[in-house]
Amino acid sequence: MLCLVAGLQRPKVAGKYSRCTLEGRGEQSIAERGAEGQDVGLKIMREIGIGLAGFGTVGAGVFLNLEKNRALLRERTGCDLVVRKVAVREVGKKRAAALPSGLVTGQWRDLLEDPRIEVVVELMGGIEQPLALILLAIERGKIVVTGNKALLAEHGAEIFQRAAEQKVPVFYEAAVAGGIPIIKAVREAFVANHFQRIRGIINGTSNYILTRMSESGLDFAAALAEAQEAGYAEADPALDVNGWDAGHKAVILASLAYGFWVPSQDVLVEGIERIAPEDIRFAAQLGYTLKLLAFIDAGADGAVEVSVQPALVPNANILASVRGVFNAIAVRGDVVGDALFYGRGAGQDPTASSVLGDLADAALALQSPRASYGFIPHTLYGKLRPASEVVSPFYLRLGVDDKPGVLARIAGLLGEAGIGISSVIQPETEAGAKAALVLMIHDAPRGKMLAALQKIRALDCVHDEPALYRVEAES
Repeated sequence: MLCLVAGLQRPKVAGKYSRCTLEGRGEQSIAERGAEGQDVGLKIMREIGIGLAGFGTVGAGVFLNLEKNRALLRERTGCDLVVRKVAVREVGKKRAAALPSGLVTGQWRDLLEDPRIEVVVELMGGIEQPLALILLAIERGKIVVTGNKALLAEHGAEIFQRAAEQKVPVFYEAAVAGGIPIIKAVREAFVANHFQRIRGIINGTSNYILTRMSESGLDFAAALAEAQEAGYAEADPALDVNGWDAGHKAVILASLAYGFWVPSQDVLVEGIERIAPEDIRFAAQLGYTLKLLAFIDAGADGAVEVSVQPALVPNANILASVRGVFNAIAVRGDVVGDALFYGRGAGQDPTASSVLGDLADAALALQSPRASYGFIPHTLYGKLRPASEVVSPFYLRLGVDDKPGVLARIAGLLGEAGIGISSVIQPETEAGAKAALVLMIHDAPRGKMLAALQKIRALDCVHDEPALYRVEAES
């Protein structure tokens, strides 16, 4: 219904305009405004219906914060954002945030069938059903907002192709780094830049664990248990600690920055499960801090490196100081230079903030359609550099026999591979005991380094599992 204030006329118009609110004054009545002697010539405010799929931690945060700041969103968007339906897996389940019974449905397809819903927000988790929901929503012309990083990393190419064909926007700020507006920055603010490199701490759980290991000397298992007790890690923390939560985010960022959808199955992803307290101590002794880091680089040949791996970050590098559950992303563009984004990368409110920002963008898109449908392909780049060809310095820790000639044998194998040693640390041990040998390696291709390490591990003087980590070169 379309409500016109002037003359108090109410034409019977069916469709998307279902309620009249006073722009800038919330639900204040016309009589109240007239009593204040103010001009009653008001603009029409459009009401936009939202369908919310999923009501877990983030979904509840979106609903609660939308209600809390609804008047503010009216002021800033000129629209009234109204949740029409919430699809959940278990209708009768008790939830932290109460929902009006009339909003709840157990079928996500109900969001597609409701003509009052113009924007579908997918916060279900998983892959198969969210993919079906998003593709059907696009087919029916409903704008999509999603925070599903795994889905976008695996099926982003298909989703954005369909969105472009149907001319339906897809927004996904919440898929990377929680409340940090990195997607909007890369897609819009830095649109005139060639991205030379992106470095990111983009998983708060792993960063919390490494922070506690560094500051309190905990081993991995104890730090993980503490993170779970504090609510920073899930009961099943696999995707956080094995690197793939960050890996999915890195795929999305790299794809957006370089204009082709990066094949996630070819991306090098390593986690933090095997990091030992002694590696953290040796790194500190050398002037570094161990972090789980996303590496995104463009080469002059058009090849792009995308990886997530534990790395020694120089203490002078600002990323080394990012503690606890915080995320940080350092972007270098050829026009803007260096820019840093810092904030909470997960949690109910930070992630809800990004979803609400996308809802505001969706409201603007409905009023003034955009040419971009969430992802802009281009041809300047187009291939992923194999991980074996990426060149970087390395940290290598070995357990060796403490006797003459051991270092020479190891250095000889590295030399045969054309790999140089920049420094060596070997703490004193009792005669005849095993010793830790730490080598800082000059720039080397990863493939050659791994091949040399395989030969080193075969030596009879080398024991235990070696630790090999990349070193971030820039301070």
